[in-house]
Amino acid sequence: MFALPLQVIDSFLQQYHMGQVFLALFFVGLLGTLPLKSKTIVGLHIIAFGLLFILTPLSLMGGEFLWRAVGIALVFVGPMIIVVGE
Repeated sequence: MFALPLQVIDSFLQQYHMGQVFLALFFVGLLGTLPLKSKTIVGLHIIAFGLLFILTPLSLMGGEFLWRAVGIALVFVGPMIIVVGE
């Protein structure tokens, strides 16, 4: 019953690796937190995705260290935004 839609979604997602998917989810989530007008929530969102980029194995991220570097940058930027918001 649900085989055809799942095959279409699977064939679409096979073109991308987890780094690209996480980046898309990061921006969609960031757009979702902006209407709340809370720098604390935005900072926590950035830190959470930074940790997600760091802790995900490189084999799932296409073997590129760039995604790990993006995670490290986000982990440093997130607390700065929280401190500015206070």
